Amino acid sequence: MVNTTAGLIGVVLLARHGDRTEYYQDPNTFNSTQAYITPLGSQQEFDLGSFLRDTYLNPDSPSFIQNISADVVNIDQLAVRADAGGGNVILDSAYALLQGLYPPTKKSEMTLADGQTIIPPLGGYQYVPVQSLEFWQAPSLTSWMDCEYFQLHLGRVYTTSAFTNMSIAAQPFLTALKPYLGSISNNLTNIWNIYDHVNVQYTHNKTYYEALPATFLEQARYYANWVQNNVFTDTAQDGVGHISIRTLLPEVFWALGNMTLPSNKVKISIQEIDYKPFISLFSVTNATVTDPDIAGIADYASVVAFELSQNSQGQHEVSMKFKNGTQDSEFRQLKMFGNTSITLNSLIHELATITINSTVNWCFSCNQTVLRGCSVFNYSADPFLHPGT
Repeated sequence: MVNTTAGLIGVVLLARHGDRTEYYQDPNTFNSTQAYITPLGSQQEFDLGSFLRDTYLNPDSPSFIQNISADVVNIDQLAVRADAGGGNVILDSAYALLQGLYPPTKKSEMTLADGQTIIPPLGGYQYVPVQSLEFWQAPSLTSWMDCEYFQLHLGRVYTTSAFTNMSIAAQPFLTALKPYLGSISNNLTNIWNIYDHVNVQYTHNKTYYEALPATFLEQARYYANWVQNNVFTDTAQDGVGHISIRTLLPEVFWALGNMTLPSNKVKISIQEIDYKPFISLFSVTNATVTDPDIAGIADYASVVAFELSQNSQGQHEVSMKFKNGTQDSEFRQLKMFGNTSITLNSLIHELATITINSTVNWCFSCNQTVLRGCSVFNYSADPFLHPGT
């Protein structure tokens, strides 16, 4: 049982970006165009940051993090990384979240040698560094892109009998929706782009909002959830359908492991990401077995928290919680492998064999020998490329 009376040791957060402009994902590769954060998205992320502040930086909270600087940020206690590709939406979401987590404060003032007191701009704005990860630097946050085995997985998903049956079931709705899609193809394979178009227009276009029939957005979301849940899960934990979380888990394990060390300073680790790793994470941890309604697309400004604490036996334990965007006012306790909390060693043991922890491992796992830095590696001993070696 987790001992929360002394607060938490630290937390690793996976946060989805906020509301953004419309963007296109190729349904055969999931390569995408650029998108940009909206004022609504910035506010959603700011509100998420404020919620996290109340949860982890409030000394009266049962989830208060031990020995953390609550008002004036100590940048050594935070590690923040964000996907910088595809426009500014994810990177800017990280900055907006941090504005809510550590809002401006006059306590951040400093006194110069001549006695002059200086307060940072905007009433004491606090600058928190964010590591931006470009698409070309490493596949950690965008591991499905340019992954040949993932593209084969997509082909398998689209040709299953379940997908065919769902396409037949969805066709009357997709036909009725066609007048509201412009030039967008209205087949189930393209359902992500259909849903995204409807959602963006319904949110930002008053004429569209007034014209769209009442249930159409909900129906589009239903079919998009079903397809995305099939695309970003797999029948096996180490299947390529789970690749979006398999490349992110090493960062989670590394951050949690470091938090157990006496020399560690980092108390909060934040990964600002897209929706895809949420789907895969809930699948590989069996969280959807006990909470099936979390399968599918997490809302904007959703967050998963891996809370690290220490039990009465001195073991480090991890608990996974989820807040689904703005529709949830509080965290929801999820179960990993049937347990509300498990030891850190058990968590790593359960999932270590499926992780992809380097670019070269990603290249081999994706059958990629040219793109994303893969051309520098030696594939002469690869039994799949060279049978009989």
